[in-house]
Amino acid sequence: MPRARRTAPLPPAPGPPLRSLSGLIDFECAARWLSFQRAALELHKTPAAVSQQIKHLEDALGFALFARYPRRIAITARGHALAATLTRVLGELHAKVESLRQDDAELVLRVSTTHSFAMKWLVPKLHHFTQRHAQLDLRVEATDHPVELDGDACDVAVRYCRIDDADGRAAYRDRLIVVYSPAIAARPRPLGELLRHPLLYEATPELWLRLLAANRLDARRADLARGYSHAGLLVQAAVAGLGVALVPHTLAHEDLAHGRLVMGACTPLPSAYGYRVLSSPDKRTLAKVQWFTDWISAELAAG
Repeated sequence: MPRARRTAPLPPAPGPPLRSLSGLIDFECAARWLSFQRAALELHKTPAAVSQQIKHLEDALGFALFARYPRRIAITARGHALAATLTRVLGELHAKVESLRQDDAELVLRVSTTHSFAMKWLVPKLHHFTQRHAQLDLRVEATDHPVELDGDACDVAVRYCRIDDADGRAAYRDRLIVVYSPAIAARPRPLGELLRHPLLYEATPELWLRLLAANRLDARRADLARGYSHAGLLVQAAVAGLGVALVPHTLAHEDLAHGRLVMGACTPLPSAYGYRVLSSPDKRTLAKVQWFTDWISAELAAG
């Protein structure tokens, strides 16, 4: 008969197990403050809840951790010894969790950009990037508000801003083009033929007035009564056939490529605005940031 395998003996149990660890955390906090009330503020609990958790812990341990007086508490000798151990262990636990978060952070890429750019340019193209770097957990946040580049919420930000060529930073200047739905005209038409349709604009008709003047067209013939708060909405209004829009080429590119928009037969209007790809100096050297920056820079440069 074959011999039965010997298995290693299990280590001895460390004594009666604690039923809950929550009381330990409450106790450690109260021991640091020597106050149930201050511990409650840190833990977002009521003082009564903290006191009750610690009382349950004392019952489970079989000895007192605090001496309770009418206006204060005092930690016992056993309580002091346990608190010192808990502070050390919890510190090590927090350090380990932070270390694990940092390891995960190498594979999480957080990108912040504006609503219009995310909807009309970035999201339709993003599969090209994710196919190359499938190992990354990509998270896109659309917001028109400034973001903190040094914080944990953002690794790369793409922003539409005024471009100053003298500052030396890489930027991708946009241009403004006339677009409309194929329902209005299936082929490119001269600007003069399009004035019988409403002219759509973002925020102010000033750029339309400049374009009309550059093409020696009378602005009094134009219907400039339809404005939109965001360029992305403006492009979508043109796709819906609501009129002829003057839009950033970048945001109209995808709809032009798929035939949802037609570009008018007139010279584009130069823009003082464009896109910058931003990251903090500490994050700029990270591989995930370099991969995304190289990819989006090439896409923007290609127009």
